[in-house]
Amino acid sequence: MNAFMPTSRIESSPLYNEDLAPATPERRTWGTYNFAALWVSMSVNILTYMLAASLIQGGMNWKQAVATVFLGNTIVLIPMLLNSHPGARYGIPFPVLARASFGVLGANFAAVLRALVACGWFGIQTWIGGEAINSLISTLAPSWRQVAHGPAICFMAFWLINLLVILKGIEYIRFLQGVSAPVLLAVGLLLLGWAYKSAGGFGPMLSAPSRFLTFSDFLKFLIPALNGTVGFWATVSLNIPDFTRFARSQRQQVIGQALALPTTMTLYSLIGILVTSATVVIYGRAIWDPVQLLSRFHSPTAVVISLLAILLATLNVNIGANVVSPANDFSNLWPRKINFRTGGIITCFMGIALMPWKLLSDYGTFIFGWLGGYAAFLGPVAGIMICDYFVIRRRVLLLDDLYLRGGIYEYSRGFNWLAILALGLGAGTALVGLVLSPLRVLYDYSWFVGFAVAFVAYAVLMGLLRKNVHPEHG
Repeated sequence: MNAFMPTSRIESSPLYNEDLAPATPERRTWGTYNFAALWVSMSVNILTYMLAASLIQGGMNWKQAVATVFLGNTIVLIPMLLNSHPGARYGIPFPVLARASFGVLGANFAAVLRALVACGWFGIQTWIGGEAINSLISTLAPSWRQVAHGPAICFMAFWLINLLVILKGIEYIRFLQGVSAPVLLAVGLLLLGWAYKSAGGFGPMLSAPSRFLTFSDFLKFLIPALNGTVGFWATVSLNIPDFTRFARSQRQQVIGQALALPTTMTLYSLIGILVTSATVVIYGRAIWDPVQLLSRFHSPTAVVISLLAILLATLNVNIGANVVSPANDFSNLWPRKINFRTGGIITCFMGIALMPWKLLSDYGTFIFGWLGGYAAFLGPVAGIMICDYFVIRRRVLLLDDLYLRGGIYEYSRGFNWLAILALGLGAGTALVGLVLSPLRVLYDYSWFVGFAVAFVAYAVLMGLLRKNVHPEHG
């Protein structure tokens, strides 16, 4: 681990603030358990359930859906661990790491892309929380169903709750950590128990067949579904240094993440898959939204308790997973003026602007539009950062220069236009599939295509301009 003590030269730089500074040795306290717990708390959430449930609604049987989730999360673990390394070694957050490849100012391209996606997820989680409030009020006061714009009112109410938590600051957020996983696990088990009883056991629950008549039809859905599953955590695979900067050692963060991410995602997804498969048997159609499913329960007490649990857990996951990163990313835009709290407030307003109700309108928009769309941009960013750190710089970074103008990461007035070009090539190649239907597979594999094209393009372009590499590398 590299110890870092900021000098007056660094502290006076416009690129420095306490939120972006490398973690000092006394802050490196996270061990294997902490990283495993992090992934348990982030994986056990409503959107994990909905991702898995959407695969059933899209036509998969339970075995196909489980295999897709496990494979996708095993794949995304690779870039996750690769980007974790510099965070653990140098104690730096994601937007600062991006300065090495994109330039001290150009890093804002990567940071803002990541932040906008997080804002979208923030809005989606907030909409789900609003749905839970709407269902809760409707259960307690049925006349609420007649109120015009009831869901929108509840959405804004939950949005205000999120904003208040952010204004309380990071310590209050930490206070909420740890409650989401057990609470949502309990809700999931409740739904599983209901599904088991209502469908007549696991036999009928697991009997819902695949709706794909041929292997070719199955592949047409599998490819974008797998891409969406990878894209689900493509966000955190970029900003994972925000967490690994606090690791005691590389070994502990690797083991913690490798043990917890694929297993927790698959196991909690299994609950969503089984319950949604049961809804096919019970209602004759797949219901992928657990809030809508809970609203069908006949016991008001069970509905109220479950929805309150979802509200608490959604608030915790939303703040932890969708505010911490964009708050740091927006802070990187103007370190002297935008701190964590201000960045969090920006995130809240952007979450509304991205209209989450449209992103959740149906499973197709969620998988093909939202997950596949942003994966086309985040895949290239991951490819560039991993190529820069492991291939170009061979895991050597000059910490001071990451916070200074005029250093090795200055490039051309703060921008590495080669990285930005590689980003454009990667994203453009993936998105061409939206325009040219014969090349649709490029968009269906948007994360993979964007990653590969940007990785290769960046390696070639930087290889032609070796002066941007440290002297140690020749």
